[in-house]
Amino acid sequence: MTRSKQTGFTLIELMIVIAIIAIIAAIAIPNLLAARLSSNETAAAATLKTISSSQALFQQSAKADGDNDGQGEYGGFLEMSGSVAGRMAAVLQPPVLGAAFQTLNAQSAVTRSGYFFKMWLPGASGAGVAENQTTGYTSGSSLDEDLAETAWCCYAWPVGYNQTGNRTFFVNQQGDVLAIDVSTFTGATGGPAADDAFAASGAITGTVDVNGPGQTGQTASNWKQVGG
Repeated sequence: MTRSKQTGFTLIELMIVIAIIAIIAAIAIPNLLAARLSSNETAAAATLKTISSSQALFQQSAKADGDNDGQGEYGGFLEMSGSVAGRMAAVLQPPVLGAAFQTLNAQSAVTRSGYFFKMWLPGASGAGVAENQTTGYTSGSSLDEDLAETAWCCYAWPVGYNQTGNRTFFVNQQGDVLAIDVSTFTGATGGPAADDAFAASGAITGTVDVNGPGQTGQTASNWKQVGG
């Protein structure tokens, strides 16, 4: 009988295959990470546009009217998503925001697609007031109910800078989404202050610093309109 010969890869052939795989990975992985960052940033900007539309619907419905003047106030994530009643007589039905906004972390932010989102409404002298992570905005809280009828703002920043996104995004009642690249805006506790996108410090009711750094202390990057 003739014994069949067993064939296989030689050590040199295996090393060549491994080297080729390493080269392909070195080329592909950075591109995949860049695509992921771009996708997360696009999603964050789109989410802020959705929040802007939801705020307009909520304010026009006048469901939250703490001073009973017939003029609706802007809302928080928990109110608009139907999680809590907040300043309303009952939980909003149907909600104007999805269930993804029904849970806030200890910093009153929502996590979504590699980004944190945080809402601010105006208090005394227009200073930003974050919503309570369990009860949302409530009547008799530190909000200025007259200013809350005309102003709000929301920021979105990366869960991990250079890992889930690079740009930080902003929107307010004007509806224009702005972006800035600030490496320190990262992580649960590293988000922007309420006034960071504004020309004057201490308030969210003034002029947004378009093409300027706002209150970020940033010199290498400015707030730019997304798509503009």
